[in-house]
Amino acid sequence: MKLIQKTIAIAGVLAVSGLFIYATTSTKTTHSYVHTSLPVEMDFCGEKVPLQLADVSERLDRELTVNINLHATTELVIKRANRVFPVIEPILKQYGVPDDFKYLAVIESGLINATSPSGAKGVWQFMPATAKELGMEVNDVVDERYHLEKSTELACKYLLKAKEKSGTWTLAAASYNGGLNGILRMMDEQKVADYYDLLLNDETYRYVFRILALKEIMQNNEKYGYVMPKSVMYPLIPTKKVEVTANIDDLAQFAISQGVNYKVLKIHNPWLRDKKLVVQPNKVYTIQIPLEGYTK
Repeated sequence: MKLIQKTIAIAGVLAVSGLFIYATTSTKTTHSYVHTSLPVEMDFCGEKVPLQLADVSERLDRELTVNINLHATTELVIKRANRVFPVIEPILKQYGVPDDFKYLAVIESGLINATSPSGAKGVWQFMPATAKELGMEVNDVVDERYHLEKSTELACKYLLKAKEKSGTWTLAAASYNGGLNGILRMMDEQKVADYYDLLLNDETYRYVFRILALKEIMQNNEKYGYVMPKSVMYPLIPTKKVEVTANIDDLAQFAISQGVNYKVLKIHNPWLRDKKLVVQPNKVYTIQIPLEGYTK
């Protein structure tokens, strides 16, 4: 009897194991490892990438290989771009900054309000001191580094200044990571005038190539295995703008008065960092509220 029970038990385990193995091995994934083939030619903001140089082609190949095969991360970035790029693109155009710089925001933050170990915050990853120097309000109640429109405008102002001083958009992009003064000093010390001729620290050395890689992947996503219908993309939720010139003591109550809840208010206005809003003298704050029918 015990032998029969034992046999039945083993058979049951094997049956369950078989079902588990079938369930895990029969699940198909959209992605497999993708081997890269470098583009014949490439540019950043109209500035040609010298792919004929061995180290340049290898550095680009490294970033393409890594990011093409970061399946979950790259897929999420493509989904978020559908929501974030329509906000960034017209601001870049307004300031005369090339559209390619939207990919700088991609590699800085993954298009979310990230916080770096060094304390940089927001989609454009401004440090507190830099943000304040550029005119952002940064405190415990309001942190405009989380304000996508305002931080994009100030990123544009920085990049325009960096382009003027360094001479190229590629060097301006590198300076966003390595610091403008640092890039200019390195150019002077090494007696070169081109990013691709500079020997830099590893992070800045890779920086522009990461931008180039994400530009290539996101412009040709299906080529690299990211076949994603419009239905899976994150939508840009239409909002109305409410101007505020007086303190709001209770943002939860304010949200209810606008037909939404506190969570939704904070999702659409992440620059509001407290449960209240203290209005600075002579300043007008614009709060975005989703239009009726949209819940997030």
